Amino acid sequence: MFYVYLLESGSQRYIGSTKDLKRRIEEHNSGQNQSTKAYRPWTLVFYEAYPESSDAIRREKYLKTNPGRQALSRMLRDYYSKKD
Repeated sequence: MFYVYLLESGSQRYIGSTKDLKRRIEEHNSGQNQSTKAYRPWTLVFYEAYPESSDAIRREKYLKTNPGRQALSRMLRDYYSKKD
């Protein structure tokens, strides 16, 4: 399986894709990724699983576009409002 994931740290968000989700989150939180190192610790907020890497990469690219970020924000807003 291949994963698309969303991490949050305070107001910062990071969207990525990987084959090994657990390892990748550990890398982010141990400072092995330069783009996320300064915002540690990261919390996994959302992920999706795909059978093919091309599907995960396509979804990651979409979520990084303006319409994708807006859709993700709406989804998370609904999630956080139900959580409270």
